[in-house]
Parts: sequence; structure tokens; C-alpha cells
Amino acid sequence: MVKNSGGREEIVFAYPVYFSKLPKIVYDFIHGNQSVFSGKKIFIIATMGLISGDGAGCSARLLAKCGASIIGGLHLKMPDCIGDEKALKRTKEQNHLLVKGAENKIKEAAESLKQGTPVREGLGFWYHMAGLFGQRLYFYNKTKKYSDKLHIDREKCIGCGICVSACPMENISLQSGKARQQGRCTMCYRCVNYCPKQAITLFGKKLYEQCSIEKYL
Repeated sequence: MVKNSGGREEIVFAYPVYFSKLPKIVYDFIHGNQSVFSGKKIFIIATMGLISGDGAGCSARLLAKCGASIIGGLHLKMPDCIGDEKALKRTKEQNHLLVKGAENKIKEAAESLKQGTPVREGLGFWYHMAGLFGQRLYFYNKTKKYSDKLHIDREKCIGCGICVSACPMENISLQSGKARQQGRCTMCYRCVNYCPKQAITLFGKKLYEQCSIEKYL
């Protein structure tokens, strides 16, 4: 993203929202690349499993401090990647409808952007209040730092290394033929959902589904 955006005036910046906050990895990315965003016009897309309030606003405030101009925001409700919490699970058909709904919202937002009247979901005072009091204060510490709660069942682990390759944080390594985590989990659930032996969990203790967007298209 950094390499390809240098010469562009307008950027679409998209990310998932965790507990009505930015994932730590996104927060660090913005802070580590402030010069990339300076002077740019940015349209923000925030995806979420439930609600976020000001999902787009979370990055908008940071990006504005980098010198960016925020031209709009879009919130998309999407299938959840969390497969080890039964309460968050939906049926395949429900997730399919979420994806179709998101596709329609993207088309409508793109047309509004072309017409010069971009949508501004997640931006502004009342969105901020909804995000702050909806989840963020209660779950404040969930995304303040990287997690060390990733659990790898060493008896199930076959040392295939798929989780090592999938992790964007290089948080997992193979030691003595078994996967081990190093306390820098960004909670993206890629390793949980890709493990062929279902040996990894994070929030829950039992895996109910290995989530994949391809299942819901």
C-alpha cells in the first residue's frame, strides 16, 4: 500500500474494526507512515461484525493529524472472522446476505463519490459518541496492545507452518516441530481459520467454525 500510494492524490483506506477501535496493527501502520498520508484525500471503509459507531472516525482523527483530508466514510457489516465464540456465529445464508448487502453499499457509495457527494458514515460527533459509549470504553484494553492470549494445542499441531506464513505479525514460529506464539497477536484470526488441524483458538476454548469469505460469496 505504501509503495503504490505515493503518487496518488486520493486513497481508499480500508480495515476491520475491533471492539469499536482500530486494530493495533492499523494504528501502528498509520503512525509509521505519516508522510504517506500527508496532503492526501482519503475515503475510509471500515468493516465490522456487529456495530462500531465511529469505525471510520477512529482512523479519520489520526489521519487528519498526519495532514490528510478525509472526504468520506463507509461502514460495512460483514461476516465475522471469530470462529471460537458460538454467540457470534451466523448461518451461511445470513453471511451470504451480509456480503451481498455490502456489495450493494459499495456500489452506491462509489456512485455518490463520483457525483461529488461521498457518504460520511462514522464521521462526526454523534458517531464518535456511539463508538465511545457503545463498546470502546468497556473493551478499551482489548486493542491497546497486541494480545498474548493465542492458544495453540501442541498435541493437535503437526508443525505444517501454515499459521507461520499466515500471520501478518510474524507472531508464530516453529520450535521443535511445533507452532509457538510470541505474544504479539493482532487478533486477525488468520491462523485460527487456516489451521488444518483446528489446533488454534483465541477468544474461546472451542472452535465452532473456520471462517472464510469464499464460503459466503
